[in-house]
Amino acid sequence: MPTSSTPWLRVGRVMQLGLEGVAGATLFAMMLLTTADVTGRYFFNSPILGTVELTQLMLAAVVFLSLPVVCWREEHVSVDLLDAIFPPRLIWIRQVIVNLIVTGALWVMARRVWALGERAMEWGDVTEFLRIPNGYLIYLISIMLAASALLTLLRGVLYFLEGIRVIERGGPLSPEKGKGGDT
Repeated sequence: MPTSSTPWLRVGRVMQLGLEGVAGATLFAMMLLTTADVTGRYFFNSPILGTVELTQLMLAAVVFLSLPVVCWREEHVSVDLLDAIFPPRLIWIRQVIVNLIVTGALWVMARRVWALGERAMEWGDVTEFLRIPNGYLIYLISIMLAASALLTLLRGVLYFLEGIRVIERGGPLSPEKGKGGDT
């Protein structure tokens, strides 16, 4: 990936900021809702009805809206069991393999969750108290899983291209990224 600003890098940055912004706004709304509910419950003996359902829905949205950004930045939880086995010059091979496995897993999950969303919409599945349709959230989860799979695949391709020296600088293994060779 070139270090200069290209249209694709700008599009990626806008998408990243958009997902982070929506996830942050949802988290902020969840905080406000919880604060208002607790305040109403303890000071006015009048809780907000449906707070638990709304919090559950918003929490799922925050997690899955953040997933593509986490996958792209590789900020997910990882265990470095293989670091001692791979010499630094072959780390790119490990990263390609890991990213392909993660891509496959995310894609399988996205397809299965999409099927669950279709079923929820067909059956008219709604939340228990507020009667909010569940299918829309399930579709959002599936879309975010698919986006994460595509970004993880792209990350694997970039590792491959940098490993075979098609990309000289600015790829995921480059020291400029602050990760060095031990991501």
